[in-house]
Formats: sequence, C-alpha cells, structure tokens
Amino acid sequence: MRKACTGLAALLLVAVVAQFYLAAGGAFDTAPVEESFQPHRTLGNLILFLAFVLTVAAAVARMPGRLIGLAGLVVGLVLGQSVIREVARALGADSSAGPVVFGLHAINGLVIMAVIATIVRRSHRISRTPSGQPTATVRPSS
Repeated sequence: MRKACTGLAALLLVAVVAQFYLAAGGAFDTAPVEESFQPHRTLGNLILFLAFVLTVAAAVARMPGRLIGLAGLVVGLVLGQSVIREVARALGADSSAGPVVFGLHAINGLVIMAVIATIVRRSHRISRTPSGQPTATVRPSS
C-alpha cells in the first residue's frame, strides 16, 4: 500500500506539471478565456480529487503523520487556488489589484508542486524500507 501511495504522489506531480503546461497554453490561445482555460480547470478538479485520495491512502497505509499532513496540505492549497481566482476576479482585471492577486495563483502552484515533490521523495524512501523497520536511522552517541 505504501508503494501505491508513492505512485499516486508521482502521478499527482506529473498532473501538476501538466497543469502548468495547460495554463501556458490557455494564456496564449486565441479562443475566448473561458474556452481556452477549460482544460486547465478540468485538470485542476482532477488534481483536487487525487490529492484527497492521496491523503486517505496515506492514512490507510499508516504513513507517518507528517506525510499525511503534507497530503492534506496539498488539498488545502489546491482549494486555495480557487479562492485566489475568485478574489482576483472580484477585484477585476481593470484594477491594478486583480492581476497582482492573480499572480499568487502561479506562486501557489509552485508551492503545491514543491509539497508534492517532498511527498514523493519521502514516501519513496519509506516504501523502500521493510514494513517493521523504523523509517529514520538514529546515530549512536559517542
């Protein structure tokens, strides 16, 4: 089950990288904004679902609490993406505040990617250790 968590986290990381690609494609598309960003929004919803599934799977697999917490943090950060978008939309593109707030959307996306990369790295390390073994090594004192 721990290897499945690692695989799911890796899939989530790939989805976030694809999300950046879709955002760039939507930004340079000549179609109307709602139409050009539809794939980006759809994948965002899938990322939210996968992050939630990862959180539950990590808990079921009895991963360390920090790893479960990081997976839950991804859920919160992804939900925050929608909040940032709506606040920026409410402020409007005509004001100087709207685009500045919307810039946080990209920065939050980078934070999401970094947290997921941390989850992949840590869960991979944990999944390679035998089930009964502790996940951290303790140095003997001299």
